[in-house]
Amino acid sequence: MRPWILSETNYAHTKDHRYEVAVLPLGATEPHNLHLPYGTDHFEASLIGEAICEAAHHEGAKVVLLPTIPYGTETNMRRLPLALNLNPSTLFRVVTDLVDSLANSGIRKVLLLNAHGGNEMKPLLRELAGQTEAHLFLCNFYHALAGVYDEIFECPEDHAGEMETSFMLAYRPELVGRSDDGSLTADDGTTAATRFSAVNEGWVTITRPWHLLTTNTGSGNPHAATAEKGRQMMEVLVQRVGQFLVELSNSRLDDRFPF
Repeated sequence: MRPWILSETNYAHTKDHRYEVAVLPLGATEPHNLHLPYGTDHFEASLIGEAICEAAHHEGAKVVLLPTIPYGTETNMRRLPLALNLNPSTLFRVVTDLVDSLANSGIRKVLLLNAHGGNEMKPLLRELAGQTEAHLFLCNFYHALAGVYDEIFECPEDHAGEMETSFMLAYRPELVGRSDDGSLTADDGTTAATRFSAVNEGWVTITRPWHLLTTNTGSGNPHAATAEKGRQMMEVLVQRVGQFLVELSNSRLDDRFPF
């Protein structure tokens, strides 16, 4: 039994051991270019969650990892087969109910560990502020690579590119599609520009229709990916997010929390 993973933990343990922090991983089920599995996002959420919670546990944090939510918001992939969608309002309701369950169990510190760009969770934090006894924190894991991304990876990442491919090569290599010569069964992740310069330059935004944006759902070139880059990425996440969990677990809840 790994006591930092709720699915493996039993009642004999939980009734006598109080957790300070719960980590809820958020994933998705959607196509990832031609070479990565549909479950890439929830594999990432689960594997990163396990690693950061283990590291924090060994540093004395009273942290528990919840089962990953394997579905996310896919409204911009509706034209693609088996992109399994939860509308934002549905996802918010699910997370709200789970936060209520945690608060009822006495857990007042919750980290949402998000691995899917379509899950825009910040509005939920605003909505629940003052409505729950739990304090919510959000980590989009790819944002936790800020400042070191360019030291590890060569190409910008949006979806199924170098970063995600490197991660899967490191931790689930048997699920990465390869040709007989060992090369990835992937295109180069080129994306189409819209007809509006304001959108292309990023100061006007849209919900991008993925079947028009991409050729095979990939956005970002995966071909420079290596397993070693995936392991370097995990090391950064364990150090940064794992340490945050230790600090969060040790922080006293008072009238000024989190300040």
